[in-house]
Order: sequence, then C-alpha cells, then structure tokens
Amino acid sequence: MKGYRREGRKCGYLLAGALAAFCVLTNGITAFCAPASGGEERELLTAGVGQILDSVSEDGGEKEDALDEEDLQSGTAGEAKRDGVAENASAAEKAAEERSVNEATPDQMSLDQISSDQTAAGEKSVKAAEDEETAGRQEESSFQDELVMADVQDVLNVRSEPDEESGKVGYLYADCGGTILERRDGWTKLESGGLVGWAKDDYLLFGEDALTELEDVGHLVARVTGETLRIRKEPSTDAEVYDLAAQGETYEVVNKVQLHYSEGIELSGEWAAVDYEGRTGYVSSEYIEVSFEYDHGETLEEIAARQQTQEKTDSGKSGEKQEAKTQASPGRQNAGSIPAGTSDVTLLAALIQCEAGSESYEGKLAVGAVVVNRVKSASYPNTVSDVIFASGQFTPAGSGKLARVISGGNISASCIQAAGEALAGVTNVGSATHFRRAGGRDGIVIGNHVFW
Repeated sequence: MKGYRREGRKCGYLLAGALAAFCVLTNGITAFCAPASGGEERELLTAGVGQILDSVSEDGGEKEDALDEEDLQSGTAGEAKRDGVAENASAAEKAAEERSVNEATPDQMSLDQISSDQTAAGEKSVKAAEDEETAGRQEESSFQDELVMADVQDVLNVRSEPDEESGKVGYLYADCGGTILERRDGWTKLESGGLVGWAKDDYLLFGEDALTELEDVGHLVARVTGETLRIRKEPSTDAEVYDLAAQGETYEVVNKVQLHYSEGIELSGEWAAVDYEGRTGYVSSEYIEVSFEYDHGETLEEIAARQQTQEKTDSGKSGEKQEAKTQASPGRQNAGSIPAGTSDVTLLAALIQCEAGSESYEGKLAVGAVVVNRVKSASYPNTVSDVIFASGQFTPAGSGKLARVISGGNISASCIQAAGEALAGVTNVGSATHFRRAGGRDGIVIGNHVFW
C-alpha cells in the first residue's frame, strides 16, 4: 500500500533544538561545563591590561606619598626638595616635548607591547571560537543533509530498487526517520534501523522540514549503565526510592522545560530527571547514558518474527474476545472499538502502567486511547501488539520493562479498566496519536502528560 502525502507540514525550524538533536544523535550526552566564549575571553584579557595599568598608577602614587611625608619631616629642606622636584619635572616636560611623537619610553613600550600581545591573544581566542561555531554549523548542516523523515498518512513501502514494481523489503510508519544513502530519479535509498531500501521522495521530508519533524517526535532516553540504580523521589541521596533500575533499562528523560513545568525546579549536573510511570524520578547522572531516539522502519523479517512471537503468546491464552464495559463521563466520546483479545487488554494495561501508573484514571485512559488511535490510523501498524512493539514507539516495550510488568502480574485494576475502555473506543483525547511529558508544546494536558 502506498503512502499518502501529509499536507500542511510546519516549515519552522529551531536551530538550538536541531543542534542538540545532532549532538545527541552522533555523540550522546555527557555532563560538561561550557567554556567561556571568545567574547568573554576577550573581556578577561582587556581587564587584565587594565589591571596592569592600574597597578603601575598605584605604585607611582605610593612613591609620591612617601616623598611628601619625607619632605614634611625635613622642614625647609623639604620645601627646597619639592622645588627641585618641580624644576626637574618642568625640565622633563620640556625634554619630552622635544622628542619625536613616535618615540616611547621603555615603560611605555612595555605596556604597549603587553596590550598588543593581550589583544592578539584575544583575537586568536575569538578566531578559535568562530572556527568552532563554524564547524558546529557545518556538522549541523551535514546532519540536515543526511536526515530523512517519513511524511505519510499511510504505511510507506520500502522497496529493493527505485521502482514501484520491485519487491518490498519493509515499511516506514509515521514518525520514522533514517539516513539518506543515495538519491535518484525521485527516489531515496535510506537506512532506518535494520531497514535499507528505496522509498519515493513524495512521501518523505528532507532538510529543515525533516529536522522540524524530528524535534516533534524524537525524545531523550537515559540508559542505565550501573549494575543497579536507585530511582529516587527527590534529587538527594537521602530521598526515598521509587524503584531499582537494572543495568540496560531505559527511561525517558524529563528535560529542563518539562521539569520546571511539573516540579518548578532546576537540577545540578549530578542528577537527571526521568519519567517513572508518570511521576518524576531522579537518578545519578554518573550511572546513565543519554541519547536522542526516534522511530525506525521495520523489515519484513522483523515484522514476521514479532507477529510469530505474539501468536505463540496468544495460543497459550484464551482466544475469547473481551468486551469492556464503558463508563461515559464528561469530556469523553466513543470513537468505535477495535478487535481485541484478552492478551491485548493485558498488554495495553501493562503499557498504561509503565507510562502512567501513577497518573489519575483520566491520564491512564488517555494513554490507552493514544495506542488505539494509532491502531485505527493507517500511518501505524494495525494491531495493538504491533503498535506497542514497533521499533522505537514506546520506551518500556523496547527496554524490557513492559515484559517484566506482564510476567510479574502486578497490573493495577485501574490500568486494566482503562485499557478495556480504550479498546472499546472511549477516548478523552480525541484522535491524538502522541503524548509526552507536559511542558514546551501545545496539546491536551492531563496530569503530567500532554497529548496531541
């Protein structure tokens, strides 16, 4: 099935966000202290010259004060001395007038040389800063030239050759991105995760449009590098613990804007904020790696393997369809149910617990509605399990946390109820297909999440 071009794309582009995305995609994020800019260094150098001049002036002043004190103690002799000093000064002034304006005293030459050297050093610093900024722009421009994002209202076929008659090798869904390998005759060869193939340019975004889309759908993820990491309720080693995170687990990062929106605080570099079931948890920055992630396409083999795994899971459970009871409430609407078995209810309920376990019931229902809206949309896979486990769609699914919640069997009754309502077609976020921590973007805000 071909993709259909999505109209009305945003043309705006935030340079800071794009540069941040590039840095994270290529190098990851580590805590660091920003060096002074060229302008700041130049100010420091100028201040240094000023201090030297002030110092010389102060030394001269001290000598004059000492001289005056000696003269006062010696009476008339002191007056004669002062007269002599005045005469000497007058003679010195006359001699100075006779000198060429281009001639300088050794002390003046020294100060001029210092000033010149300091200024030259400052100019070098400014030049280095400018070179670094230029290199950053070139890197960002290079990344922009290589980035490609899907622009579809339907699943986009990726083919083995730049020809509509060639065989399919996989699919790109909405929000999927990748790297440009080659462009030819209205087709682009791209790499997106494990998928490599050709897609039509008509259904892709490039350049600034691709960067804008990436900003909108990508997210920061913290991966635990320590053997076991405490997720604390406050940024302090004395704070209570929500949970223990195992090595390799991933959590979405709550960025500065989102943290200020929800908690009204800023963190030092020693701590990072992560989303823990809708709440803000705090982890030591020393034991995580942060990266910028976005969705990838899937090969036909990856899709088949996932579906086979799901079929095996379903075969061990009742295949009976479960109709959930709906409880209409203000602000809700029924947009139509989707086919769902017992395993879908459990799977969606577990995801809701991972993403919004500490949120209000309305917040839990909203997460479930997003999943169901994606199943209904032609831009995403058409089953609950395929939507949840598609590459990069939901962090808990990819990290293994979702599987642990299901195997543990500790899914709350409210999450199960929310999953049932969502599968029955109840939505309190309209047709929204995305959510993230609130702060920094418009949408329907419920609890700590914004839906759009």
